[in-house]
Amino acid sequence: MAEKMVDRVTEIMKKPDNIRNIAICAHIDHGKTTFSDNLLAGCGMMSKEDSGRALKMDFHEDEQERGITIDTAAVSMVHNFEEKEFLINLLDTPGHVDFGGDVTRAMRATDGAVVLVDAVESVMPQTETVLRQALRELVKPVLFINKVDRLIKEIKLTPEQMQERFIKIITQVNKLIKQIAPEGYGDKWQVNVQDGSVAFGSAFHNWALSIPYMQQKNITFKDVIDHYHGGENYKELADKAPLHEVVLNMVIKHLPNPMAAQTYRIPKIWHGELESDEGKSLIKCNADGPLFFVITKIVVDPQAGEISAGRLFSGSMKKGMDIYLNRMKQNSKIQQVFIYNGAKREIISNVPAGNIIGVAGIKSYPGETITSSPTEPFEKITHIFDPVVTKAIEAKNPADLPKLIEVLRQVSKEDPTVQIEINEETGEHLMHGMGELHLEVIENRIKTEKNVEIKTSPPIVVYRETITKKSGEVEGKSPNKHNKFYFVVEPLEDSVVKGIKEGAVPEMRIKKKDMELRDKFVELGIDSKIALKIKDVYKGNILIDMTRGQVHIGEVIDMVMDMFEDVMGAGPLAKEPSIKVKVMLMDMKLHEDAIHRGPAQVYPAVRDSIRVAMLNAKAMLYEPLQVLRIEAPADYMGDISKLIANKRGQLLDMQQEESIVIIKAKMPVGEMFGWSSELRSATGGRGSSSLVDQMFERLPEDLQTKIVGQIRERKGLSVGEDGVAKGK
Repeated sequence: MAEKMVDRVTEIMKKPDNIRNIAICAHIDHGKTTFSDNLLAGCGMMSKEDSGRALKMDFHEDEQERGITIDTAAVSMVHNFEEKEFLINLLDTPGHVDFGGDVTRAMRATDGAVVLVDAVESVMPQTETVLRQALRELVKPVLFINKVDRLIKEIKLTPEQMQERFIKIITQVNKLIKQIAPEGYGDKWQVNVQDGSVAFGSAFHNWALSIPYMQQKNITFKDVIDHYHGGENYKELADKAPLHEVVLNMVIKHLPNPMAAQTYRIPKIWHGELESDEGKSLIKCNADGPLFFVITKIVVDPQAGEISAGRLFSGSMKKGMDIYLNRMKQNSKIQQVFIYNGAKREIISNVPAGNIIGVAGIKSYPGETITSSPTEPFEKITHIFDPVVTKAIEAKNPADLPKLIEVLRQVSKEDPTVQIEINEETGEHLMHGMGELHLEVIENRIKTEKNVEIKTSPPIVVYRETITKKSGEVEGKSPNKHNKFYFVVEPLEDSVVKGIKEGAVPEMRIKKKDMELRDKFVELGIDSKIALKIKDVYKGNILIDMTRGQVHIGEVIDMVMDMFEDVMGAGPLAKEPSIKVKVMLMDMKLHEDAIHRGPAQVYPAVRDSIRVAMLNAKAMLYEPLQVLRIEAPADYMGDISKLIANKRGQLLDMQQEESIVIIKAKMPVGEMFGWSSELRSATGGRGSSSLVDQMFERLPEDLQTKIVGQIRERKGLSVGEDGVAKGK
């Protein structure tokens, strides 16, 4: 069977019309991995008895132990529909919010998504996050309502009540699609029971139904319920309406093939010249055009080394090709090309555009664009949340240090939402992640899979620095007193901050006049004259050049930008990153002689004046807050609100559904360590919480000096005469 399978896969991959690249995504524990296993089993890729329990998609041991999927695994299947063979490339994505980065990256490689919703729990916060990630990358959704067996066995609903339940879920999902989808897609992409873009069933018991399928095979809701009342009769249901057939029929009918999808997705995710040869080839998904391959995931395999998996948008990938990495600006060579057959990799000599493949022999990062010659890369893959929790790591045994550095480098490739920072001054390694569980999992992997014994500090919160009013003009003098720079800083307008965060304006240095960009800034509420003078957008801050008639500005402006980025990365209070700062260079006096205005003179002058200006503008700390959705039995309502109040949290919303209470609360991350165990003990082990949103807000006055002091002490900073924190 396997031999034939590989040949079938290689045959179909040459016909882009018959390929579907899809992701499966849902809230945590709504049954994604079991669902994927069943699809595999149905296509003859693993045994039917295994599926539902085997968790074939959970490769890492820690995933099988914890029962949650962390990495995105790629799998290919062949399915017959209306007497044609189709190749379906499937990416299983994690639902736990700490691993959201993987979902975003999986979306880049796919064109359609099957959104799973638990029939009992219905639409959850993570469902919304996942939908947002999909629609942001213009990935078309279809809906699968899972765990219907629980509606029958646990809640014992009648056929009518079941239909009501489904309609409620479908309406909620459609409402979300309408709210989130980019203009023009909200109505077009609504899911609909009648046309079969909604299916329901039980992944655990391996059956599924959609209205067209029920009409074709003559099955009613009552039949479904009867199958459950006679003991193990649901096995017959799995034979009558096998999950893989119904779901894959829906996928083939309603989700686009790569050629159709790339016509509307490329303009959104690639910002090159669409009329050029490259642009035309990308839009047509042309296998004979120039090469374009985007890496979405890197897996380190003990035998084959680093394997970069991703989506081939244009051209053909061949073994032994010379290629160019656009973000790293390096040349490299492809040693092997793989396609996925089930979860196994099969080596193959060349693959045409439109497929999800793996390549070996290159060292790179997720989000990289691989082409044959330098060109415009795909836009950076962005995540919805920033990392907010940090741990310091050291090797227990100093001899392991070189190994630890190598391992940390691998970790940041395997999961780019983890940021690894090596602080040269203090020599500590910092690991920034999305939450406690996230860092715990990575820590575990370093110990068990990479065999490096490590010690970690308790988790630390990363604060942000910002300013509260406009400063006066501050003069910065160079060490030789011959160059002077004058800066004013003021808080950046909220509309601009929001625009940068949502990606309306790219974060980059602006070298030449760009009218399109100017118009975008004007839309966000910046005066049109000033919008042309914006020189640098960096991590939610902007630099504006307000000088006039400066002859030598071209020579120093890059140095000014370097130092602007330096201060925005480490502010004046405690060297934490700055946000919401608008820095304006008002005037400067430069020495005539170029030798007296080099970096050694300009850097200190610019850096010190921006820092002092920020202190003048009353710099303060902002702390990260997370909005959580907490669920628990209603009897524990009092205990939970007490717990939230103890942690400086605020209750936003409280609703009771039958015997369960659903609470929305906004909590400071700094107070949340040990949260999950405290929540469990306050609710007799029955409460659960999930992340809905994250933002930075002002740290209360009474804590400002205390926290600034703590951070300075931890980083070993001293305070200069001008009040600016400096390294010792």
